[in-house]
Amino acid sequence: MKYDVIVIGGGPAGLSAAINVIQRGASVLCISTSPENNPLGKAEKIDNYLGLPGVTGKELLDLFSEHARKAGVELLRERVLSTFYNDGTWMISAGSEVLECSCIVFAGGITRGKPFPGEAEHLGMGVSYCATCDGMLYRGKDVAVIGFGEADKEEADYLEEIGCHVTWYEKPKKVQISGEGQVSSVTVDGTEKTVSGVFILRPSLAPTSVFPELEMENGYIKTDRAMKTNLPGLYAAGDCIGRPLQVAKAVGEGMIAGQNAADEAKGRNK
Repeated sequence: MKYDVIVIGGGPAGLSAAINVIQRGASVLCISTSPENNPLGKAEKIDNYLGLPGVTGKELLDLFSEHARKAGVELLRERVLSTFYNDGTWMISAGSEVLECSCIVFAGGITRGKPFPGEAEHLGMGVSYCATCDGMLYRGKDVAVIGFGEADKEEADYLEEIGCHVTWYEKPKKVQISGEGQVSSVTVDGTEKTVSGVFILRPSLAPTSVFPELEMENGYIKTDRAMKTNLPGLYAAGDCIGRPLQVAKAVGEGMIAGQNAADEAKGRNK
């Protein structure tokens, strides 16, 4: 199915963008991992969001999510793996889905942590970011799953259910992936284990790994005042475009990005 706009990210910026796309009369899909992966949900108290003093981060996320649901935002719980642009259309690989849209709003937050040693070299050669996509390739084999929350543990359980021999690692400090060509072992916090595959379930990937030609500035995505990036049909909003890392800023930028993406998808800003 083709959408006018696909929003990547289900935090304040992403949900604000999705709601504003709908309000501009365009179709939208919001792709996001589990809400528990959003760092905002761990905030004990937020006192600087206008009109809602003293709320917790989780309460604020719940309010935003309910608003989006009532507005008719369609949500897909998956990780975005790659994108491809051709002749006015974006193709997005998310989990086992391949989706199409005219414009994208990237609101994936900021990536915490660098790729592990050996990760990039073994991508597609034993390293995977999607259990549901690649799990069947490892039935009957030993695999390591590196996760960061309860939702990731569920993916590890899925791999067990289809016949993989899983070793689960939650929030490890040091990881080294090794092998001549194909993955043969992983060393986690000093302990080596022989495996055929390593599933790395980060909440988000670096923007440039999803959009290789994306222009960055001081570690953040570079945008203009319309929240548009250097790539055609691609907008960005929220923490990924720079400080201050505040909810109010994210919501405002999401509004701008969503409205402009919707107008471009509908051909209204030509």
